[in-house]
Amino acid sequence: MKHLVLGGARSGKSAFAESMLLDWQKISGGRVVYIATSNHRNDAEMLKRVEHHKSYRPVDWETIEEPIYLAEALKSVCVDLSQEQMIHNESILDAPVAVIVDCLTLWMLNIIEADCRKQQTEQLLQTLKHLRCPVVLVSNEVGLGVVPMGKLSREFVDEIGRLHQAIAAQVEAVTFVTAGLPMSLKSPLK
Repeated sequence: MKHLVLGGARSGKSAFAESMLLDWQKISGGRVVYIATSNHRNDAEMLKRVEHHKSYRPVDWETIEEPIYLAEALKSVCVDLSQEQMIHNESILDAPVAVIVDCLTLWMLNIIEADCRKQQTEQLLQTLKHLRCPVVLVSNEVGLGVVPMGKLSREFVDEIGRLHQAIAAQVEAVTFVTAGLPMSLKSPLK
């Protein structure tokens, strides 16, 4: 299942997404791969935030840091898995791995800055269609405020809004988190 988790800054969206995958891990016995999109190398304050997030994650979760090539990172996790399963003659639908991406907001900032937004966004949307392992995508909902004054800020709000809509159309579930409380916007049909 693919799940989009939206919320504001410090809304509890990451904690909610992580709790879903903790539950999944307990039930499945599988492993969780955490794809972090932050490009924090030259930002001491952001590095503190990253370390804070890491301190709450289980130590057995693998972390991949990828600020630009998100589709490739997702494919590498699932491709490695499918090859392993092919060797053992297992079904990819019984995948013993789940992925959390935290967060699409920082990723969008990175790809706008790197001037590869269109290519990377298209690759992500195509990749999501073909992934067979559970994926939880976390992102900030930034479209609830006023239209930003600056051109770059407006471009960012427009692009992340379009990305959210495109992903929401593809995934089975969408949850909005506010004040630590999840609200289901889209649920899988049972």
